[in-house]
Amino acid sequence: MDVLHRTVDIGEVRLHCAEMGQGPLVLLLHGFPECWVTWRNQMPALAAAGFRAVAPDLRGYGKSDKPAALDAYRVEVLARDVARLIEALGAERSHVVGHDWGGAVAWFFAMWHPERLDRLSILNAPHPSQTRRAARTPRQILRAPHVLLFQIPWLPEALLRMGDFVLLRRLFRYDPRRRGAYSDEDIEQIVAAAREPGALTGMVAYYRAMLQRPTHTLWKPISRPVQVIWGEQERFLWREGAEVGRGRVPGLRFAPLPEASHWVHADAPEKVNALLLDFFRESKPR
Repeated sequence: MDVLHRTVDIGEVRLHCAEMGQGPLVLLLHGFPECWVTWRNQMPALAAAGFRAVAPDLRGYGKSDKPAALDAYRVEVLARDVARLIEALGAERSHVVGHDWGGAVAWFFAMWHPERLDRLSILNAPHPSQTRRAARTPRQILRAPHVLLFQIPWLPEALLRMGDFVLLRRLFRYDPRRRGAYSDEDIEQIVAAAREPGALTGMVAYYRAMLQRPTHTLWKPISRPVQVIWGEQERFLWREGAEVGRGRVPGLRFAPLPEASHWVHADAPEKVNALLLDFFRESKPR
């Protein structure tokens, strides 16, 4: 089954989307510093099981639009993008899968646009309430010093571009726990997306807006079913961030994968696929 590529106009921006399959919609939201291709192992499995898998390049990434203003990357705007994309794709609601920054956006989408959500699956992305609490602790700052580094103008972009994107190449070649989790072709596609004009600044803008344009909205409970898949070899985030209270997410299921890293969907694709399919099939009409 081939991947269909198209550009979807959602109003403020146009998003490049990769799509496979037909059936109930599943949106797959990538994290930093990736693009749609991070879901290369999940899209065929979802399509074969009778779902319509759509993986956008988020705003600021790859072939999607890259607004210049920092306000364009406030989390309220990013969550609204997800709701508008579902509508633009002709669906009333969607299952949503998010990893890393895509997971953060998915959490906020679930809180603020519940009418557009069917089921939510989060991969190695803490609930925002936990993120805010952890961000103030020295141990989390030491685990993710890039969050502060990325607040500096132009320097992060220069470092990421240095040596023909050697930092990105090394990250995906050596950080996952499974050898070959990202093939050379996968890495080249991720680098090509980062090489798009304006992409590095767009990617880093998520971190800048997080601290410089924070949301002041109160957390809302998420009533829809939620599954958190957590690679326990995570080295950027603390597991406590994934263990959100039942008061905020009454329907939470927690699925730890001891052998997987932050890149859980690449380290353990078969297990992640099985968890996603089992979870989404529960609401699929028979």
